[in-house]
Amino acid sequence: MPLDYLIVGAGPAGLQLAALLEADGRRDYLVLEGASRPGAFFERYPRHRTLISINKPHTGTTDPELNLRLDWNSLLSDDPELLFTRYTERYFPHADVMLTYLSDFARGLRVRYDTRVTRIHRNGDLFQVDAGDQTFTARRLIVATGVSKTYRPDIPGFELAEGYDEMSVDPRDFLDQRVLIIGKGNSAFETADNLMETTSVIHVAGPSSVHLAWRTHYVGHLRAVNNNFLDTYQLKSANAILDGTVKSIERDGDGFRVAFGFSRANEVVKELYYDRVLACTGFRFDASVFDDSCRPELTVRDRFPAQTEAWESTNVPGLYFAGTISQVRDFKKSTNGFIHGFRYAVRALHKILERTYAGVPWPADKLDATPEAVTDAIIARVNRTSALWQQFSVLADVVTVAAGDARYHDEVPVDWFATHGLATAEHDYRHAFVVTLEYGPEHDQVDPFDVTVSRIAQDVPGQAHDAAYLHPVVRHYRDGTAVATHHLAENLENRWDRPSVHVEPLREFVARSLTEA
Repeated sequence: MPLDYLIVGAGPAGLQLAALLEADGRRDYLVLEGASRPGAFFERYPRHRTLISINKPHTGTTDPELNLRLDWNSLLSDDPELLFTRYTERYFPHADVMLTYLSDFARGLRVRYDTRVTRIHRNGDLFQVDAGDQTFTARRLIVATGVSKTYRPDIPGFELAEGYDEMSVDPRDFLDQRVLIIGKGNSAFETADNLMETTSVIHVAGPSSVHLAWRTHYVGHLRAVNNNFLDTYQLKSANAILDGTVKSIERDGDGFRVAFGFSRANEVVKELYYDRVLACTGFRFDASVFDDSCRPELTVRDRFPAQTEAWESTNVPGLYFAGTISQVRDFKKSTNGFIHGFRYAVRALHKILERTYAGVPWPADKLDATPEAVTDAIIARVNRTSALWQQFSVLADVVTVAAGDARYHDEVPVDWFATHGLATAEHDYRHAFVVTLEYGPEHDQVDPFDVTVSRIAQDVPGQAHDAAYLHPVVRHYRDGTAVATHHLAENLENRWDRPSVHVEPLREFVARSLTEA
């Protein structure tokens, strides 16, 4: 008999979905993992063995929901022993701790190890997955393999560069050498930081600008923990960042001759010489196991599978994606590329699968259909929720209001709601309030450390729509169309419960929305 769900990959996302299915009594699933343990990616990556996902056990609160705002590594579980914060107090943990944690989390889940998938094909409405001499059949397939292949840009001679996956991480191997690092992400700067003490010169090169996470609020951009190299460049300490394009790489005796086009110097091309060239150009999804019957369309320079608002393949029905490869829906904007984001996306995917294939409505709490009850529920949630906090602009709480009846739905994907809605046979609503946490307009253009830039006052609700920092946004939908928006004033301590500043203006907005035709 075919399985209801076959999950490929026992990394964090695959285990999260398996745990949700198991907890829901859905036992007709299986996880296939090519390695002999879960989370095998973390055996090798990051190469320098320090995670940049924060871990903060000491938060000043015992509220488990609030604590997940500062815990970027735990998967979602009702078992308090399965909190990553129980495993180490290090703010930036060692990658080996993640391996231990995932091994513990996987206990009791239906995982088949040492079962490497070699071919995926479609036979009618069923997926057939070959792994060695075994074939598994499933109605739905969820791929949670991550971005397992290094991305190799089309540069003549790029094969001469040492990849991030294979280069030495021993600084003494680069003693007195001139090194070029291609790439401007965290892996590039992590590598540069590791080599600064032993190399003679390091150049970090790429066509895009260096984006700092503290400014863009995208945690995949350059993190402060990896940006020591910027000092050595701007304080004239031999190193440099090159803005432009590597045109070619050629052998030159024992070293390499690199043609580089400078983007900020009218595309002047210079030949530069290095002892080593390292490629830290990121990763991509490996689609090679799919045959033509179910090969997913790719996007973002063929690095990710293209996906609908339900994280389903755009061209292969029943094929879903979970984990870091789901970031294509919020690419370089929110947090689906990281555990602290996609753990909630996987929970939402589980609800979508239940609704689509089992007819289970999105879970909801009943409320009185009054402005006071709706307002109180929203205020209570925005002051606790970790999901909306981590998945800003991507996940929303949705309050639907019909005649005399209101329902509160947690953690609904914004794009999915806009397409599918939440109506049921017994609750066919007209009004919906979609609650998100969002940064303000052009927030990534503002230097948060520039004291000459004025900020919106925290106690002036009428100006809240211009706030740059994270704050709640409530949108009123009537008959499926967004008709009004209310911003709650930002707050230094992220407390949005002041009666005159947050609560009463929101109540007035809800009341006005429900009475308008």
